[in-house]
Formats: sequence, structure tokens, C-alpha cells
Amino acid sequence: MTQPTTETLTDQVSTETVKALRAAMERLLTGRPTCTDGRLVKENLYREAGVSRATMNRAHRILAEWDRRTAATDARTPGEARRDDELQELRVEVRTLKRERTQLQGRLDASATVIAALHHDNAALREELNGRGAVVTLNDHRAARTDTIGPC
Repeated sequence: MTQPTTETLTDQVSTETVKALRAAMERLLTGRPTCTDGRLVKENLYREAGVSRATMNRAHRILAEWDRRTAATDARTPGEARRDDELQELRVEVRTLKRERTQLQGRLDASATVIAALHHDNAALREELNGRGAVVTLNDHRAARTDTIGPC
């Protein structure tokens, strides 16, 4: 069975009702509701227009246009769409920051390991140095030796 087109539908409501529904639709779609929370659902359409649900359901052309125009928005208000876009951007940023933090944590762990190894080596060298006694530098030893041996 095929869906009826807008041209084959006939409205069974007054011109004033069509105007009220159309004005309500525009307010909802532009994010400027006056009597509802702004969600793009049919309940808000008839409440925003100030008509009953039964009256709205007889406005076939308006409902077909409503369905067509809200299909692209997933029943979200412009504010909700902006919020969802911002949330998506923030999620991407959080993933990027988590990845960077993980990399930095790895570098920090590696640096801590190197520092601990160097500290251990330094402590071992100090202990070895303390066990040998006095240290004579090579230059002092040579200077003393040349005085006793004489010129070459």
C-alpha cells in the first residue's frame, strides 16, 4: 500500500486551525515554543496550537508536513541538536585527552624506572668507593712520580 501524498490529502479543519497548527509548527521547529517544552512531538504541536488532538489529527496536510520536516531532526529541538553536537565534540576531546594522558603516564613510569636504576647504581658506587679508602687522582700520582725520577 502506498502512502498518500500531500496533494491527495484533504484537511477536515478550519482555516484558523490550519493557521494555528502551522504557526505552532514553525515555533517548535525554530526552537521558540510558547506553551510546551519544545520537543518535536505531535503532542506539543497540538498543545502549542491550542487545539485538541482529534482536531490536529484531521489536519492531514499539516501532519504530513510535520512528519516530513521532523524526520530529519530525529524529534530534537534546535537546542537539543546543539547540545548533542557539543556533547559529541566533548566526547572526542575526552578520548584525545585520555590517549595523551596514557602516553604521558607511560613516559612518567619509564622515567621513574630509569631514575630508580640510576639511584641504585649511584648508591652501589658510593658504597664501593667508601670501601676502598683514599682516592688518589691520576694527575697527582704522576706529578709526584716525575719529581722523584728526574727529567727525561
